[in-house]
Amino acid sequence: MKVVVTGAAGFIGSHVAESLVAGGHEVVGLDCFTDYYPRPVKEANLARLRDSSRFRLVEERLQDVDLARLLEGAGHVYHLAAQAGVRASWGREFALYTDHNVLATQRLLEAAVAAGRPTVVYASSSSVYGDAPELPFREDGPCHPVSPYGVTKLAGEHLAVLYHRNHGLPTVSLRFFTVYGPRQRPDMAFHRFLKAARDGTEVPVFGDGTQTRDFTYVADVVAAVRAAPLSGRPGSVYNVGGGERLALNEVLRLIETVTARPLRIQRQENQKGDMRDTFADTAAARRDLGFRSTVPLAEGLAREWEWIRGLR
Repeated sequence: MKVVVTGAAGFIGSHVAESLVAGGHEVVGLDCFTDYYPRPVKEANLARLRDSSRFRLVEERLQDVDLARLLEGAGHVYHLAAQAGVRASWGREFALYTDHNVLATQRLLEAAVAAGRPTVVYASSSSVYGDAPELPFREDGPCHPVSPYGVTKLAGEHLAVLYHRNHGLPTVSLRFFTVYGPRQRPDMAFHRFLKAARDGTEVPVFGDGTQTRDFTYVADVVAAVRAAPLSGRPGSVYNVGGGERLALNEVLRLIETVTARPLRIQRQENQKGDMRDTFADTAAARRDLGFRSTVPLAEGLAREWEWIRGLR
């Protein structure tokens, strides 16, 4: 099958594209190489894919590319492209988030309808929940994002549902919870902590460390993404979480154990848009997608540590 992966040069997108190529699919990857982090990082993500005759990269923005040509003959579209980052989404930068996360998504959905209605898998985020009053988060619970980034991801979900209900487009949205593993973005916490452990440098830690997160290894996310167009209910939303909710201070101690190196922590104030706690109820994903978290946090951190040690 021909499939399209947007954001194919990114952290999750490159893993998804590799899995699809390994499964025998013809993969067209789209990426515009935004400057949120250095291009060489994304080029490294693509290294294995570029060696495959079943992968083709289109370097262009979703807002500008000829989508009719891109989607022609595609059975599934995995929409992983987005302007990332909670803390950077405030102020004047919000225009980038509305452009890349809302307008681009609407244009893709519109084009998918015209292209014969391939299944569109939309990568959403636990950020849509904000500081919801009850844990774990359920898909039918309240969504009150506390960052502009979360607002744009929730808007993308709403668009996916609208295009399903009004145009019969099969869409499935997945809310990812703190994804980590090899190729994690340089701005993300585990990448920063492990790099600091490797180099013996100070690393900023925001807040008092009692905030909690549900951590999900990237291979488990890829499995959910692959299952979504096959068994996900069109128009639905699913939580994809690792099932291990830990306080940040506990994670820091675990990183010191995994790396056998002390962290030089620099405490800083809480940042605008950071959620207090996250924890996913994954019953729906287990039921419909067969989702299971298979990589414990300590094992996943060890894998990311080996990758970090190999970076220049």
